[in-house]
Amino acid sequence: MARIAFVADPQDPVAIEVRVNFGIFAGREVTPAEIDELARVLLSELPSVSIVSEQRHVLDTDAQVAVHQLRIEVAAEALPENADVASLGTRLALLAEHWAEGCISERHAEVTES
Repeated sequence: MARIAFVADPQDPVAIEVRVNFGIFAGREVTPAEIDELARVLLSELPSVSIVSEQRHVLDTDAQVAVHQLRIEVAAEALPENADVASLGTRLALLAEHWAEGCISERHAEVTES
């Protein structure tokens, strides 16, 4: 089964990138209040973080898919001193997954085909 949140390969200057496939599992976009709650969770672990909420469209000649996802980005300067980047990335993905599961259980929309 696909994971809601996972560590992705970051692009410089980002040291850690976690992606959250929110729309696939929730059937809706994340709310600003939910992003604020995620920020509170992440800021308990780090001094600063960037959260990007985006619509990703994947298109080809046979199909098109629109997916709502979040990107959590941690810059190198926001890492704690002597941080194990791999372990911290895994921890952030687990925190994001737990947060997303809570959001989904509180408010879920059915996904429909159009």
